[in-house]
Amino acid sequence: MHRARQHAQTRTRERRHRLAHEAARLMAEGGFRDFHQAKLKAAERLGFHDDASLPRNREIEDALREYQRLFLGDSQAHDLRMRREAALRALEFFARFDPRLVGQVLEGTADARSPISLHLYSDDADAVTRFLEEAGIPAESRSRRLRLDRTREGEFPTWMFSAEELGFELTVLPTVALRQAPLSSVDEKPMRRASATQLRQLLVDEDIAGYDATGGA
Repeated sequence: MHRARQHAQTRTRERRHRLAHEAARLMAEGGFRDFHQAKLKAAERLGFHDDASLPRNREIEDALREYQRLFLGDSQAHDLRMRREAALRALEFFARFDPRLVGQVLEGTADARSPISLHLYSDDADAVTRFLEEAGIPAESRSRRLRLDRTREGEFPTWMFSAEELGFELTVLPTVALRQAPLSSVDEKPMRRASATQLRQLLVDEDIAGYDATGGA
């Protein structure tokens, strides 16, 4: 009985591992942006239909990092660096709205299709609209549902636009939300986010790490 249970647990772990890596491949190659859709498609492709085999979003994100490192290498690193540098310029441009970088560009899983996602903070959402109009930036209006904490969630105005041949996504939150980041769809914990100062330091740290890795060459 004990051995049968162990065997079942081992089989479930192996299925979760396979599903996580297949979902990561779909996100890296197939253009899937949503963890839930990627894991369901992976389960369909592999023929796994029990919920216990479905990996957590964090497992898929870890598998995605591994996939990008193994199969994309320098190209993914270049795309990520380019987006982080553009994100820094955007953070400085939108400084009046206390902006923060969030999402794949900050987490390090961005690729050539990933938008640069910023959270802007203002109790007057129309102020962002006016700012974009005054800057001559045509933007598409949408909305995004975010969970502010375990008990509160809401729809928040979002603007999509292109600049420097890159996609940008601005979500406007009330200023009180600066106290704590919304919950991540990956692990239900407060999102990682970075101000211009923090992103600038991250870029410097990357440069130092790259310099050390090449022996100062």
